[in-house]
Amino acid sequence: MDQNDAVLVCAATIEWLNPQAIVIRKVNLKLASLRLIRNDIRQLYIEITADKTAAIKLNLRGINVHKKYMTEGKASIKFVQDNCTLYLSNAPPGVLVVFLKTLFIKMTADKEKNVTEKDVQKKLRAHFLSEKPSAFEDISPVTSSELMRAKKLALSQSTLTTPSPPQAKKRRMGDNKDLKGPPPKKLYSSDAKSSTSSPVRVVEKLSEEQEEVLQACLRGKNVFFTGSAGTGKSFLLRKIIATFPPDGTMATASTGVAACLIGGTTLHSFAGIGSGEGSLQRCYDLASRGSAATVWRKTKRLIIDEISMVDGEYFEKIEAVARYIRKNDKPFGGIQLILCGDFLQLPPVVKQTASQGSGSNLKRFCFQSKAWETCMDVSFELKQVHRQKDSEFVRILNSIRIGRVTPEITKRLIETGRQKVETDGILATQLCSHTNDADLINQSKLNNLEATEKIFNAQDSDQSYTKQLDQQVPAPGKLVLKIGAQVMLLKNINVSEGLVNGARGVVVKYTDGLPLVKFKNNREYLAKAEKWTMKTASGMLIARKQVPLKLAWAFSIHKSQGLTLDCVEMSLSKVFEAGQAYVALSRAQSLDSLRVLDFDSKQVWANPDVLKYYQQFRRQLYNITYIPLGNKENAKSNSGNKQGMKRAMSGTKLTKSLMSKPLVTIS
Repeated sequence: MDQNDAVLVCAATIEWLNPQAIVIRKVNLKLASLRLIRNDIRQLYIEITADKTAAIKLNLRGINVHKKYMTEGKASIKFVQDNCTLYLSNAPPGVLVVFLKTLFIKMTADKEKNVTEKDVQKKLRAHFLSEKPSAFEDISPVTSSELMRAKKLALSQSTLTTPSPPQAKKRRMGDNKDLKGPPPKKLYSSDAKSSTSSPVRVVEKLSEEQEEVLQACLRGKNVFFTGSAGTGKSFLLRKIIATFPPDGTMATASTGVAACLIGGTTLHSFAGIGSGEGSLQRCYDLASRGSAATVWRKTKRLIIDEISMVDGEYFEKIEAVARYIRKNDKPFGGIQLILCGDFLQLPPVVKQTASQGSGSNLKRFCFQSKAWETCMDVSFELKQVHRQKDSEFVRILNSIRIGRVTPEITKRLIETGRQKVETDGILATQLCSHTNDADLINQSKLNNLEATEKIFNAQDSDQSYTKQLDQQVPAPGKLVLKIGAQVMLLKNINVSEGLVNGARGVVVKYTDGLPLVKFKNNREYLAKAEKWTMKTASGMLIARKQVPLKLAWAFSIHKSQGLTLDCVEMSLSKVFEAGQAYVALSRAQSLDSLRVLDFDSKQVWANPDVLKYYQQFRRQLYNITYIPLGNKENAKSNSGNKQGMKRAMSGTKLTKSLMSKPLVTIS
């Protein structure tokens, strides 16, 4: 953490009440800067400043923090002694999380020092008698020892912001002593009323290359970043979304599942032009309707995940719609674009019409459109693989990604066909090229179990959106389980214990009506209902609560995109798209957890248009504003001329020998 962890910029409203709970003073600030400070007797304050408004300082003693809607950039802090409440809104969610966490840690550090109220009063009297003016200073950055003390205190006892669980809850927790791998996801809870709200977690650090992408986004650039499977694209995208204020930021994805993972909506729902198959004038008419036009005009930043599955013609149409609706001739109507995806994975599905013909006029990929050329400022490729730690497997995947299969790779993958990847009754998930095949296998295997089935129905916040939730949320509306059912965890429950999205397990029994699942790492977890939220095109939040499990004898390759599977089997004989074999293979954590049946190198290929694009990717770095990863001092001093840029890029290991390779390498 650094000094900026104690600073937050957002909208703020402060209300003071009289003893009868009537508002006697109210201050509304559309854009305020909040920082944590201390006075000369070490008391902690929040200082709220804004243009043309005197600074307001509120003492952080005896506060209640409400953070239920923190993921929407909202929170409130009630100052009991001052009888006032500070309401925060339109805060960048990630910054808000860090700000509240810093506040908690600093208050915890004070509590650890056992400073009593009597000591505080004594210091106050001495301060007033000295007749010295009050002096304030920024709080020091959070130290590692403070963070450790805060974690220990938050998980063990009650504080101003971390109440102990009620006795009934303690008894329930005690009843599950036999469960291995506790499922807590929270660092702390702010108060009793928000104890079930989103937790303030320890923020994972971005790698150097991910941080460079984030900084380019913060500078207002139109950014495209790509990378092979497992390089943390979705993780980085969620960090980017959390860095911007919610108002004006539209997070979208080409598929419903991807949209749910980033807490957004589908690109088609946002754009308001349906499938976009009509004429451009028809698209203008559809997008001009009230709600769609309003959303377009309010958008300042448009984020699109899985951009590789958006076809070029559709991309050109929404770019034209943006200029038309916003009455702005700048690319995309002046909206900042942040795009993420890997064109060497699953391609867009394009219905070829007679007007398009069968030749090169067909713009299957976004990068083949004129809109792409005019809109994009900077491009990056992430190279550090986080999913797979096996260097041999990473090399195999990187080669298969570009459609190159050597005899050595063929031999190694054929060898996996003889591996036993099942452990303790947990079978390998079979990846299928077609969704219908996966559904039939799951239903057949479930029917073959002799145990009595148990049905878990989802609770949707709005029944009129059930169909949309079915399409976009990974949790099914109706989940049918039996003891012995092979299942997959659909949410990160406890990362340190291996209870993560994609973890494989088997239902062993029911406890209090809930399934107890034994996972591959021998951890057991009582699967309680979890919540998934997503946004509609108008920005309304809808949610589904369901047991975070899904049948996992089989899974489709398409729906596995983004997952990490710890026990997987596949036969690639029915693959029908470029990149499909690569997506399937890259779901595995390692070669040891993978079994490939009847491997044939002919099942692996890459789209030639995509390969050509990636070959040109590096050459374009000479012609666009490029933010290099690596030797920043060289980049800064040499960016004024082409030769200097070459030298700066050499600091990122972009050597001449690499220039002949088919992929960009930024490492």
